[in-house]
Amino acid sequence: MAINSFKEDEKSSEAGKVKTLLRLFSYLLAYKKEVLLVLLIMSVCVMINLINPLIIETATDDYIKAGDFAGLIRLVLFALAINTFMVLLIKLRMHIMNRVCNSILLTIRQELYTHIQTLDFSFFDSRPTGKILSRIIGDINSLKDVLGNCVTTLIPDFVTVSAVVIIMVCKNPLLTAASLSSTPLLALGLWVIQVYSHKRWQVFRKKSSNLNAFLHEDMAGIRVIHSFAAQEETHNSFKRLLEEHRLAFNHAVRLNDGFNSVIDICWGIGCAAMYYVGIIVIGIDTVSVGTLLAFGSYIGMFWRPIMNLSNFYNQLITNIAAAERIFEVLDTPSKITDERAKGQMPPIRGEVVFDHVSFAYDDAPDVRVLDDVSFTIKPGETIALVGPTGAGKTTIVSLISRFYNATAGRVLIDGHDIQEVTLESLRTQMGIMTQDNFLFTGTVRENIRYGRLDATDAEIEEAARAVGAHEFIMRLEKGYDTLLSERGGGLSIGQKQLLAFARTFVSMPGILILDEATSSIDTRTELIVQQGIESLLAGRTSFVIAHRLSTIQKADRIFVIDEGGIVEEGTAAELFAKKGAYYNLYMAQYAV
Repeated sequence: MAINSFKEDEKSSEAGKVKTLLRLFSYLLAYKKEVLLVLLIMSVCVMINLINPLIIETATDDYIKAGDFAGLIRLVLFALAINTFMVLLIKLRMHIMNRVCNSILLTIRQELYTHIQTLDFSFFDSRPTGKILSRIIGDINSLKDVLGNCVTTLIPDFVTVSAVVIIMVCKNPLLTAASLSSTPLLALGLWVIQVYSHKRWQVFRKKSSNLNAFLHEDMAGIRVIHSFAAQEETHNSFKRLLEEHRLAFNHAVRLNDGFNSVIDICWGIGCAAMYYVGIIVIGIDTVSVGTLLAFGSYIGMFWRPIMNLSNFYNQLITNIAAAERIFEVLDTPSKITDERAKGQMPPIRGEVVFDHVSFAYDDAPDVRVLDDVSFTIKPGETIALVGPTGAGKTTIVSLISRFYNATAGRVLIDGHDIQEVTLESLRTQMGIMTQDNFLFTGTVRENIRYGRLDATDAEIEEAARAVGAHEFIMRLEKGYDTLLSERGGGLSIGQKQLLAFARTFVSMPGILILDEATSSIDTRTELIVQQGIESLLAGRTSFVIAHRLSTIQKADRIFVIDEGGIVEEGTAAELFAKKGAYYNLYMAQYAV
């Protein structure tokens, strides 16, 4: 299976920018009333902005020139009133859009999280957790400004630029042409941004994802790092990733910063050309001072929105890579679905049949982990799976749990093809315990109850007693109400294993799977818990994967798995007497 680590960039799918943006902006449709209100507010603000240069022209040509100071004061008070009103409207607009954008980000994050929960294990097997987290947190957070500025910048500033051009043309076409003579240089700058900047920001997002993946892995493995005194090595790795992140950011932002300089130059050229044409070419006697001042204001009103639009465009180029990464995950289909489901799985009796089952990972279809495996398990049987590492033992139980789908053949439980029943109805009747004793942040009681959320306190205590966990739980500071971290700080590996046993026990599964479940328990603890295990196995079909062969002597049958199939089958005594593969494993393990 191909694995993507923090040491290499993720492969990104190229989606159309327009398609990505339209999909992103479609989330605004759920807030049509709020968006329309904001657009109405922005329309009023645009009108006030467009009136301001006309007020300057009127004040200069009609009041100051005529010495009408009473009229000038009235005009100033009017301008002060409408601009104060505009400031209040802007505050209201910011409040509404912040609320809308935060709600949209929450919706996208919930959709992404919910979808990730439906994905099959191959998605998680192939990439670090940190890279998944970077999409749920960092990439989504980066979309806030894009969503907000779409309404508050894109539409109003586009309207402003259009209205300014119309007003300028109506007042003096020649001055307008001079004022806008530098726009070809702006178009060239936009073309450069379009061609080069997006790819640079894609690289930056990948470097951010690598850094996040490394930090998550580093924190999760901090005990190993300290145990092997590998702090300097991890520090060097972090320093290298940080430098790559910095260089990618500098490389990406350089074009954006340069583009602002292009706009300033265009603005300056436009102003100089307008005053040159107005004063030298047309003549000051033909163009009034008020008109020149108004045109000066309109040039500012033209280039300021252009700068806002360019910054917004830069934001789009910067953050469209984040949107692409989010939608890429949302569009990733789960290979394990209820598409073929015809109904619920009835209460499980425990018959399990493998009918010519083969399995290979998608990225290596020619390498079969299991090859044409067939067997039948009767209800209530305990089956032990043994064999060398990588032989396919865990793959067999993963197919029964439908964590993966068989490449060929069928897996049946009580005569039902497991691909034709819903996942929930199947998995809620299965108890799966692995060698990974993961504990959730919460109390001991909550961790055990995770096996069955409606379990009572009495049932939780009964489960703990059955597996031998009650005694050490009661020695904890607050007993069953003791708060645990996800790493189970303060608990030994064996104690965490016992809590995992209790969690499985309380679920009362129809089929039980123990994948190296006693690997972390010492011999003394194993003797304590063995009775609980036997009571857990009693009356239900069980699959036990174990390297410690002493733990499976009471199994009804032992399957020796090797080279993608079952090479031997029988009881411990039968297989030992054969002096075949099982005998060799046993002797290798206990040879003195």
